[in-house]
Amino acid sequence: MNYQMIGFVIGRILLSEAALMALPMLVALLYGESVLPFLLPILVLVLLGGALGLPRPKRTALYARDGFAVVALAWILVSAFGAVPFVLSGDIPSMVDAFFETVSGFTTTGSSILREVESLTRSGLFWRSFTHWVGGMGVLVFVMAVLPMSDGHGMHLLRAEVPGPTVGKLASRMGDSAKILYGIYLAITLLEIVLLLAGGMPLFDACVHAFDTAGTGGFSCRNLSVGAYQSAYFDVVIGVFMLLFGVNFNLYYFLLTRHFREVFRSEELRAYVVIVAAAVGAITLDILHIYGSALTSLRHAFFQVSSIITTTGYATVDFNLWPEFSRGILVVLMFVGACAGSTGGGIKVARVVILIKASYADMRRMLHPNAVSTVRFEDKTVSDRQLRGVHLYLTVYLLVFTASFLLLSLEQFDMVTTFTALASCINNIGPGLELVGPMGNFADFSPFSKLLLSFDMLVGRLEIFPMLLLMAPSIWKRRLSGGRRSPI
Repeated sequence: MNYQMIGFVIGRILLSEAALMALPMLVALLYGESVLPFLLPILVLVLLGGALGLPRPKRTALYARDGFAVVALAWILVSAFGAVPFVLSGDIPSMVDAFFETVSGFTTTGSSILREVESLTRSGLFWRSFTHWVGGMGVLVFVMAVLPMSDGHGMHLLRAEVPGPTVGKLASRMGDSAKILYGIYLAITLLEIVLLLAGGMPLFDACVHAFDTAGTGGFSCRNLSVGAYQSAYFDVVIGVFMLLFGVNFNLYYFLLTRHFREVFRSEELRAYVVIVAAAVGAITLDILHIYGSALTSLRHAFFQVSSIITTTGYATVDFNLWPEFSRGILVVLMFVGACAGSTGGGIKVARVVILIKASYADMRRMLHPNAVSTVRFEDKTVSDRQLRGVHLYLTVYLLVFTASFLLLSLEQFDMVTTFTALASCINNIGPGLELVGPMGNFADFSPFSKLLLSFDMLVGRLEIFPMLLLMAPSIWKRRLSGGRRSPI
């Protein structure tokens, strides 16, 4: 382990968080609120980050296990420091609750322990939603966009943080790729703010909801979420942008560079659109008797499908009261998730498509043992190594889900609440069903369960392995027991 390099990168990340906290501190000044809840952690972050991140290590090689450790530690530390303003301001007095809320923010989950949010300080509401925006594209991607880092180090960190089975460069340098990603991300966010303002939404509310939509998070400054505005215009605008942020950002780069064929040939994008269309159509027919109007039913179905498959978690109505068929579709969408390389969570459409194709190929081999059957995705042959990676991810995902479910069952809540609470956290959705439905919250869970669900949120956002490897004793040994290390 190159401990000096790990500390150097962590220090840079803490300095970046200090800079990010300056924005909610400015909001506190504008609304006449105390700046101390942000000023104090900023000072600590600057001192600690400066001590770690300013002296450049003599040995800058970053090995594979170093990269995993950096990613996992960074997200834990950023969440812990990010929780401090909530405690100091009194918005969330309990550190465990504040940590849960902040992890939920940075992982873009949107699950909340708050029974109502409108009594929070304006700066607290802003910071709560801004964590969604920062975490959506990735904390380390942000650091790579604003601070210099070698390509070798950046590529490995990007692999560990960006959701999806594959990660590729958009430019020759990783730092340039990060800048391109954040440029696209910022442009779409600003466009949504403009459209929300055009519909009459106040500037503060427009910024908050654009941050949440961009990060596919789901925190709102209203207790009734987007449903508080009772506006078909806002439902459509936010619904469309949720779907846009659920698309692989590489495709937006292809659009900018006029590689239109690459976009239209995207197999994952086509599957994503088909799943959304099928789910919207089925739910619209199922809830038609509730709303009476086909247009109203279509609007609510479109919004909730967009919200759940992109793992945003917004709500315009209490879908917990919908028929079982519609609720079942939403639960399935929780696991499917958005596209790889997007800001959404879940298993990812790409993995689902690959798993279905691999299963079909295996069944063909059972019928025709001598036939040569390959799996193709995005016009490329999926290698055996990639298939093993997808199967490994699903296996470990199910093991973590099962263990967490059993531990969470000790709370003695009903089965639907327990299952969907875990599903919403590990898939970074936000709301579940029953007690944790769109009009409910996670306040009644014990401190142990909140910490467990915080761990699950981090596991889901970081694609499982960085968090699990962080707990492996072998990752912290200075030398590997055999073989030769090679830097990324």
